[in-house]
Amino acid sequence: MILLRRLLGDVLRRQRQRQGRTLREVSSSARVSLGYLSEVERGQKEASSELLAAICDALDLRMSELLREVSDELALAELAQSAASDTVSLPAGRGLADRPMLNPVRVPSVTHRPDDHVTIKAPSEAVDVVAA
Repeated sequence: MILLRRLLGDVLRRQRQRQGRTLREVSSSARVSLGYLSEVERGQKEASSELLAAICDALDLRMSELLREVSDELALAELAQSAASDTVSLPAGRGLADRPMLNPVRVPSVTHRPDDHVTIKAPSEAVDVVAA
């Protein structure tokens, strides 16, 4: 199961570390307890929109940028989850002909690691997004 709070926490931690800042610095600037910020970064606590806004302000990060990065990671995690479920063994006595057809998804590179995580390398070319 993909947990949004874990993805949010991962992105917040990466942003903080990219800036070379400590939990203490960001928690002080955001006026959030150090322990609570740590739990948010580890995906153990659901952050309210007010708390996310305070953390984003402390990191000088627009919330839309945070949510865009989380959205990209969520899309990759969903692809990985879908790719992993496509490789599940069929029960004895069922052949490929009995399996429902799925829409093919082109995944540039999928790597299975022993800890049941799937890594997907995103394509390097730009993707145009058109609003409907």
